[in-house]
Amino acid sequence: MRMNRAKALVLVAALLGVALTARLGVWQLDRAAQKTHLQATLDERRALPPLPPADLATTPETAAAQHHRRISLSGQWLAEATVYLENRQMQGRPGFFVVTPLRLPDGTAVLVQRGWQPRDLMDRTRVVPPPTPEGPVLVSGRIAPPPARLYDFDGPSTGSIRQNLDLLAYGREWGLRLRPLSLLQLDAAAPDDAARPQPGTDGLLRDWLVPATGVDKHYGYAFQWFALAALILGLYVWFQILRPRLRR
Repeated sequence: MRMNRAKALVLVAALLGVALTARLGVWQLDRAAQKTHLQATLDERRALPPLPPADLATTPETAAAQHHRRISLSGQWLAEATVYLENRQMQGRPGFFVVTPLRLPDGTAVLVQRGWQPRDLMDRTRVVPPPTPEGPVLVSGRIAPPPARLYDFDGPSTGSIRQNLDLLAYGREWGLRLRPLSLLQLDAAAPDDAARPQPGTDGLLRDWLVPATGVDKHYGYAFQWFALAALILGLYVWFQILRPRLRR
């Protein structure tokens, strides 16, 4: 009786282990399918013609549907509100993302991630303001979420050099009606998918990373979970069925 109970417990544990690991494998395959659909959506948006400026989103919900679309905006730089986001890398080098709002003809503004400049290795607080034309300008780029946030040990900051930038707080600080998005500026003379972009005429580098959904890793995780399920099943068959028969 005790032997039968032990065998039953081993059988239940093996079945639960196989079911759990197989379910995790299926879950990873579902995640891969979702990421594949997302990648297809991003590629489709990047291939669409430029978005008309009049259609630029005014709400977070509509902005999310416009991410990665190309657009050209006319406006005027607000150079005095330029912010340098530190600890940002491009081509493997540390530096700053230069962010300047662009005031649009309707009075609203768009936060433009103008490009990257290297950090002064001797004095991290020293920045060189890039040339910023006065008067009307035409800025081309891709619609993106606001600048990504990094972990900030000191909490919210002010001044021209900052770790992160909160869109709402920044808008209140400068009295701006900011659109709920940002613009990754592109060099007009070079495609945004160039293999190794060079600094533009303003000295800023715009080698923006192309969003990657990481589909391959989910397939790798799924393989691991299915392999573990097969291992559990194989061990049960060997130790509980085949080995006892071979002994007999």
